[in-house]
Amino acid sequence: MTERAETKRCARCGEEKPRAAFAVRRSNLDGLQRECRECAADYHRRRQLALGKNVRPRVEVPEGYKHCRRCGEIKPNSEWHRNSTASDGLSTRCKACRAVEGRAGHLKRQYGITEDDRDRMIAEQKGLCVICLSAPAVHVDHCHLTGRVRGVLCFNCNSAIGKLGDDPDTVRRAAAYLEGTSWKPILVAPGVYQLPS
Repeated sequence: MTERAETKRCARCGEEKPRAAFAVRRSNLDGLQRECRECAADYHRRRQLALGKNVRPRVEVPEGYKHCRRCGEIKPNSEWHRNSTASDGLSTRCKACRAVEGRAGHLKRQYGITEDDRDRMIAEQKGLCVICLSAPAVHVDHCHLTGRVRGVLCFNCNSAIGKLGDDPDTVRRAAAYLEGTSWKPILVAPGVYQLPS
């Protein structure tokens, strides 16, 4: 039985490199590609450019860091979600870029609007919630029956009208209560109430 060599010579650059520098190719006698990974990647890149295809530029990244394809920044591995199917076990975009894409996707799926549409609504409202007129507008509000977007509210106001069931009559009664207008419904028939005038 012959012992495997710890190194191999690259057919393209001619350098002697460790076996780990070569990709697996089971059809070859030694089970490795003829060219080292670096030469194979360089050949593939030049071929794609010659075919007129878009090729990502090579970026040197230190150990424990990764280059984000979306924002172009080099960030530590802790800034990436895990992806067990990727060769390095990390996502192709950093957590911040995935969050931005997630918010944009949510607006499109849930409300049928873009981030620009939302930003335009906020600008039209002078950046404030249209109900309390004091807190920043950050939550898109919509009618749960029709799906129509009504505006952008602060968290508290959006939550309040949701808890009041999006019912204008309930909101009016709440406003009357806050203004000190007491009202007591009069039971006219089982389940039927009349408000005093």
